[in-house]
This record gives sequence, structure tokens and C-alpha cells, in this order.
Amino acid sequence: MAGTVNRSIPGKVDGCPAAPLRWLFPLRCLACGEAGAHRRDLCAACHAALPWQGPACPRCALPVPGGGPCAACLAAPPPLDRVHAVFDYAFPADRLLPRLKFHGDFAAGRVLAQCMVDALSAADRPDALLPVPLHAARLRRRGYDQALELARPLARALQVPLLAGVLRRTRATGAQSRLDAEARQRNLRGAFRVDAGDGLPGHVALVDDVMTTGATLHAAARALRAAGVRRVDAWVCARVA
Repeated sequence: MAGTVNRSIPGKVDGCPAAPLRWLFPLRCLACGEAGAHRRDLCAACHAALPWQGPACPRCALPVPGGGPCAACLAAPPPLDRVHAVFDYAFPADRLLPRLKFHGDFAAGRVLAQCMVDALSAADRPDALLPVPLHAARLRRRGYDQALELARPLARALQVPLLAGVLRRTRATGAQSRLDAEARQRNLRGAFRVDAGDGLPGHVALVDDVMTTGATLHAAARALRAAGVRRVDAWVCARVA
């Protein structure tokens, strides 16, 4: 089963300055610029304002009083068995996520990944994590995959194997943000392929930054189920209501 290679860099921990050197670089809030707190690059006020998700549908992560399945998922069960969203897409997560996704702000990614570890440590542990991939052309333009930047520290902290490269995006689909829900589904039809090699584990969790309509995660889940995966969950940083 494929995994990732962890190469240590002298004087660094997880790609960041080692702890003894942190005093040289005072923590600074990435959302407002004030002094950081809680050993993170967030001030006390922005940390308190984090929009942790409350009761939500377990199949689509949309807010639901009491946290039971929503009517839409009861009527037409989605291909995801469980969706865990750490945040609602609101301040300050809605500032940090675009900084990671579009501007290569890996400090923002580090803060978000730390929050994901906190929130997901009690979730049902999958056999492996799979970051939702970018198409190769978009990856070349951007230079990094934001889902992988979140999945890598998450896998390391929770000691879950990371299978990067197993799920591939085979078509260069248009930007999802410009499409409505129905067009997003058409845009992603047949967009993913699974390179299983020696086979996949029975339970995996897809990792992505933001879930909007769920079209991307559903398309990836269908490809994984066709490859023989029995249970597919999704772990996302934020859910757009």
C-alpha cells in the first residue's frame, strides 16, 4: 500500500522552525495581525471566534438541529457514508482558507490543520486518508495541492496512512465556484480515476479544504466505491451552508 515519505529537515519540525527557535519569531495572528495565543498564529479573540461547526447532518454536514440526517440525505443517500466538517465557512476560517488555496500561505494551512487535528481526533478512524487531488495542469500552475497540505499533517498527527496519488483527477474541469449545483455535477462526471495497485483499504476518508455542494467529493467517492472501497467518509476543513 503506497504512502508518503517523511523527510526530516535539520532544525525544522513539520517544515517549521524547531521549537527552541520559536522565540525568534513571535506568533502573530494571521487574521488580524495581533499577537498570537494558544501557541498558534491566531490571537485570543480570533481563536475564540473560530466557527466550529455545531449539530449537522452526518451525511452532508449541513446544519441540522439535533444533528440527525437531513431530509435530502434521507430521500437520496449520498455516496459518502459520513462527512465531518470542522468549521462553518465563516470568519476567520473564510479568510484563512483562501490564503492557503490561492496564495500559498502555508502558515494559514498549518493553523487550519492544527484545528482539524483537534476536531477530528475523536472521529471514526479510517484505514487511510486520501487528499482530493487537483488536475495535473492546475497543480503545475499553482505549484501545490491545498488538500494535500491539510492531509499531510493530519495523517501524521493522527497516525493514519496517507495515500497520495492513488486518486487522480483525469479531466481538467472548469472552476466549480462559477457553476450552480447541477452544472457542478455535470462538470465532474467521470473526472476521477483510482490507481489501486495492490488494492485499497475498506474504509477511507477524503480530505478537502471546503465543501460547497458536495459535487467534487461525491464524484471522488463514486470512483472509490467502483474500485471496491466499502466505506468512504469526508473530512473537510469548512462547510458552506
